[in-house]
Amino acid sequence: MITLGVEEEYLLLDSATAEPTPMVEEVSRTAGLGSLAEQGEVQDELLQAQIEVATPICWALEEVGGHLLRLRHALASAAESNGCRIAATGAAPVRGILPVPVTRKARYLRMEGEARQLVDEHLICGMHVHVGVPDRETGVAVLNRIRVWLPTLLAMSANSPLWDGRDTGFASWRTIVFSRWPVSGPPPHFEGLADYERRLDALVTSGVIADRGQIYWQARLSDRYPTIEVRCPDVQLTAEDAVLLAGVIRALVTTAIAEEKAGLPPVTASGTEVLQAATWHAARYGLNGSLVGPDGRPGSSGDVLCALMRHITPALEDAGDLREVSALSHRLLREGTPADRQRRALADGGLSALTGLITGSVPPS
Repeated sequence: MITLGVEEEYLLLDSATAEPTPMVEEVSRTAGLGSLAEQGEVQDELLQAQIEVATPICWALEEVGGHLLRLRHALASAAESNGCRIAATGAAPVRGILPVPVTRKARYLRMEGEARQLVDEHLICGMHVHVGVPDRETGVAVLNRIRVWLPTLLAMSANSPLWDGRDTGFASWRTIVFSRWPVSGPPPHFEGLADYERRLDALVTSGVIADRGQIYWQARLSDRYPTIEVRCPDVQLTAEDAVLLAGVIRALVTTAIAEEKAGLPPVTASGTEVLQAATWHAARYGLNGSLVGPDGRPGSSGDVLCALMRHITPALEDAGDLREVSALSHRLLREGTPADRQRRALADGGLSALTGLITGSVPPS
């Protein structure tokens, strides 16, 4: 069984106005969070209205869901006691007049000095899934094989349709905001580990980015852990939504490792320019319409999602995840993405209903 772990970013919203509020220090000081921070389960983020959680290393999807529920509950309780709420949304639905202060760390302050407007507007939250790989050479081979599926994962995860109090027309506005950083979007195809390392070194040497941490490809090798880190999903409305993506992503990596060992050729029909266009399309429509499949050709979102499930079914069966992931994927097709649920909440009950949905104070419909 291949290990996995999940990181989630949340916004801190004012309980009365739903605007992002710089309360991360107060929330982090609240009784009960000290031990979580010491274990690395709760961490600061770029802006003082953001907070991140990280699960321990997990073997089973049940563990992932349990840890996410535990961490979400701990942060929600701490936020409530400080007059704010945590919101599981990919982008802030409304913003205040003044920018949210940057977290007072040297790295973040340097980023603010270099790209002030981008930092001011970085009120976005993602979900990162780490999946174990045996070595970095295999990890690069996995990147080459899973990159064609990243737009599909993005479409499934879309959870940021609103910005500045109105519908952006995009299912994942977070993806568009993030694309403005110098190194972002789908990763290129690599000739091997040496090519991967050479390209990363060249990017840092260029001086445009400060370090490897600013290589924001939607999938990359982790420099801290022996894992592939898939970064394209928006943070999810519920822990169940996150479990679905974690299961699919682990199965994709597992399938890629098996294909690499068997010497099967990777799908290479989608060049970087096609993947870039497919990413924009997935961010725009989510699962409402067509998707660009791994072969670079358009298909209905249902057909592409079914093709993904067929591709990873053996890995899901081996992990014992097939029943749960299949049930959750069918629910996704039936109920729509989190972005669809946000739009329904806003249409049915206005900003208060939307805020209740993304902060978990009302159940998702």
